[in-house]
Amino acid sequence: MTRNLLVRPAELGDLDRLIEFSLAMALETEGRALDRSRLRQGILGILTEPARGFFRVAETTSGDRARVVGQMMVTYEWSDWRNATFWWIQSVYVTPECRRQGVYRAMHDAIRREARATPGVCGIRLYVEGTNRTAQQAYRRAGMQMSSYRVYEEDFVLPPNKRKESI
Repeated sequence: MTRNLLVRPAELGDLDRLIEFSLAMALETEGRALDRSRLRQGILGILTEPARGFFRVAETTSGDRARVVGQMMVTYEWSDWRNATFWWIQSVYVTPECRRQGVYRAMHDAIRREARATPGVCGIRLYVEGTNRTAQQAYRRAGMQMSSYRVYEEDFVLPPNKRKESI
């Protein structure tokens, strides 16, 4: 595990790092080049409007120097069946040099503890690109199970992804 790791709420001062991470994650996982300006406004929409969700970042420290090495966004889904809210984990990114060192697991565990301690939260969910086997293994190791649901979408902003569907 990465030493001196802190998972903390993201702040406005983290904005540029969150943008860089999201750009890298979209390109790496889906081959998508996102519009930086639109992305900036989207991240600001979470950082300035807590009703939409929140970001957590993983930060390492060395001496008196701190560096953000991971991010995780959480948004909300109301479940009428449970009369409670699911927290959706999204926009997960860990810098390549810090992968497989427990950074994702630390963020996931922090979100799990926070969700369990928050009244009205019934669970956590996430979706993953069908071909991203490495991420799927990490999620299983963190205690998540594959759900029986498939995600369908009709996207009004981004064009369809050119990658083949994996069903």
